[in-house]
Amino acid sequence: MNVLILGINYAPELVGIGPYTAGMAGALVEAGHRVTVICAQPYYPRWQVEPAFKSKRVRRRVEHGVTVVRLPIYVPREPSGTQRLLHHMSFAALALPCALAEARRWRPDVVLAVAPSLVSTVVAKAVAKLTGAKFWLHLQDFEVEAAFATGLLASDGLVSKTARAFEKWCLRADRLSTISPQMCARLAGRGIETDKIVELRNWASLERIAPLSGPSRFRAEWGIDRPHVAVYSGSIANKQGLELIVEAARRLRHRKDLAFVVCGEGPLRERLIASAEGLDNIQFQGLQPAECLSDLLGLASVHLLPQIAGAADLLLPSKLTNMFASGRPVVATAAAGTGLAEEVDGCGIVVKPGDAEAFSEAIERLIDDPDWSAELGRRGRERAEERWSRSRILGRFELQLSELAA
Repeated sequence: MNVLILGINYAPELVGIGPYTAGMAGALVEAGHRVTVICAQPYYPRWQVEPAFKSKRVRRRVEHGVTVVRLPIYVPREPSGTQRLLHHMSFAALALPCALAEARRWRPDVVLAVAPSLVSTVVAKAVAKLTGAKFWLHLQDFEVEAAFATGLLASDGLVSKTARAFEKWCLRADRLSTISPQMCARLAGRGIETDKIVELRNWASLERIAPLSGPSRFRAEWGIDRPHVAVYSGSIANKQGLELIVEAARRLRHRKDLAFVVCGEGPLRERLIASAEGLDNIQFQGLQPAECLSDLLGLASVHLLPQIAGAADLLLPSKLTNMFASGRPVVATAAAGTGLAEEVDGCGIVVKPGDAEAFSEAIERLIDDPDWSAELGRRGRERAEERWSRSRILGRFELQLSELAA
């Protein structure tokens, strides 16, 4: 097959959507298909273009067998709702002529758009129609509803009506995929035919991440001398509700056997650091290279996964898969019955979003009961192997894509 993928995020971004779009493209190349990806210069989660990729020109290169076209789009320093919209529109504006040029080189059999950004769907649908290709939309989250939930867009008025109408138009595709059973059900609830819906999970890095039997090297590197560590690693943005971690550190500062580590980048990082001023039991580190991921996740006695209430079933945090792969228990915030709560059940503790007292108590319960904690971690590793195997997930995806093209 000739496959054209439009996705704003791509490797070498370390967190978020980028690694999964890159993995998807790489797996298709390994299976013998020709793949072209149109993406932005890497900027996430810092919201700053990586210096090695800064350019005012479109760059087209072959990376690990994939033809990658990188666009010099607008990247705001502090992404508000309006600035995010301009950011996504600049991607679509530059992507259209590039996608048409790539389609003239090799007529695509399938055009696949990854959302966010939904705006790229305009380009993908246009190219698919002009070339007679099939159109596949992959939803990493429900972008419009997430914008309402996080306050980036007002949930009433003309803007909200326009956004919902645009989303409805985007969902008219030959095939739609998303990353959890609950998100698939959400699509079906919007009237999408079930035979068009595919569950395409974000996979765990099972080959790279293994439960550590000894101490993590980051203990010495970061000067951690307390026996237990509660770790968050990932994007520091408004969907996570990371203020809860700082509040838990404040409530548990009397515990001299427990340290907190927040490892990541994002637009709210400096504000979060400022809110932790005066606490000696929490430290902030930058994102670590992919080859250090096993040591980083193995540092944790317990992983922390807060999420704001309004984001339930609009997304499934991809970081959860690697938390499970590390063989450590998870404390997550989610309402009962949501996808995140069901995934964590039996492998950690779930408390209500925003409940700092329950969140802190859950951390204490896990570090005070090492046998139970170890059992939850073991179950998490088993769950990662059962549900998030990269080879099985991408093998099914390649087969389904081939069936659609045929």
